[in-house]
Amino acid sequence: MRAYLDNNATSQPLPEVREAVAEALSTEWANPSSVHHEGQLARRRVELARMSIANLIGAKPRDMLLCSSGTESIDLAIRGVLGANPSKNAIVTSAVEHAAVRDLCAALAREQDIEIRTAPLGAHGVVDAEALASVLDDNVALVSVQWANNETGAIQPVCAISDACRARGVAFHCDAVQWVGKMPLDLRDDRTPAFDLLTLSAHKFHGPKGVGALWARPTVALRPVVHGSQELGRRGGTENVPGIAGAGAAADAAREWLADASGRERVRARRDRLESGILERLPGTTVNGPTGPGARLWNTTNIALPGLEAEAVLMVLSDLGVAASAGAACSSGSLDPSPVLLAMGVPERVAHGSVRLSLSRFTTDEEIEHTIDAFEQAAARLGFAP
Repeated sequence: MRAYLDNNATSQPLPEVREAVAEALSTEWANPSSVHHEGQLARRRVELARMSIANLIGAKPRDMLLCSSGTESIDLAIRGVLGANPSKNAIVTSAVEHAAVRDLCAALAREQDIEIRTAPLGAHGVVDAEALASVLDDNVALVSVQWANNETGAIQPVCAISDACRARGVAFHCDAVQWVGKMPLDLRDDRTPAFDLLTLSAHKFHGPKGVGALWARPTVALRPVVHGSQELGRRGGTENVPGIAGAGAAADAAREWLADASGRERVRARRDRLESGILERLPGTTVNGPTGPGARLWNTTNIALPGLEAEAVLMVLSDLGVAASAGAACSSGSLDPSPVLLAMGVPERVAHGSVRLSLSRFTTDEEIEHTIDAFEQAAARLGFAP
């Protein structure tokens, strides 16, 4: 059998998502900006999907900007706020952000002389919200911090971060790509953090790739990055109608699934069984990131096999029928350790051998047991000796 445990990278599209995409390709392929009947059929499909995506997070449809990916959404949030606030030239972010934020900030510092300030980190790569105030001042245009880490599942204290931003009058952008569709969110609820901008991506919750969204509070000024008349002039480009239709179907399904917390608890129990099984079979392995109750997403674990190379582990696991990933990128033929894990203070020897396993609502007990066995076999093949 094969076990797919790389859902933080992408998740399998639902049957209803594939159906929505196929229908839009067949019958609603016209340009949604056209005034004729065919164009308005496509426009209707886009707006219905926009409503579904908005409903998933408790937002108003008109405040949702549809774009091509979570990465573009992040780019629009950061560049858009900077462009609309030329008198401010500083951004605050953290060292454990996704590369979409990390690499963009590095480029802005290099090419536009934007000052990038780093939020202080506490244990396990969690932002120290109390210390965050020390790097905020009137020159900061935006704070950008993720809600849940894509490599470890660590959940950031976004309520406290939001409070710190509000106290200084600084806009707060949250990369919620790993949160939306996996955890409930209602922006209308007074208990929800006061975000100013929030990023999501459909393929993380069983939708198609190529569709992301940015929710922006109406009071937040954004300068377009891609110019055009679409999305009320905030993001140009003819809409990807089939992808957006699929994203709407995925949002509807996620909203229904999230209404019953027992589904999340079942998968959390499988994640915990996966961790305990690997750690029991392979003494010397460890979990990167927080492990306390409510400290991370229910679907994510990051297992370290110190002394091994993650690339080799992943290749053997794939041969044994397990799809996983590492929070690293191949560079010049070698696998560099994850910048996120290093920023968390994980020793390089441990970070080099770290593998991410991310479950979905469809992960089975059989897949979990198969993966535990596969880890044991892979460790034996590679001579694991911590």
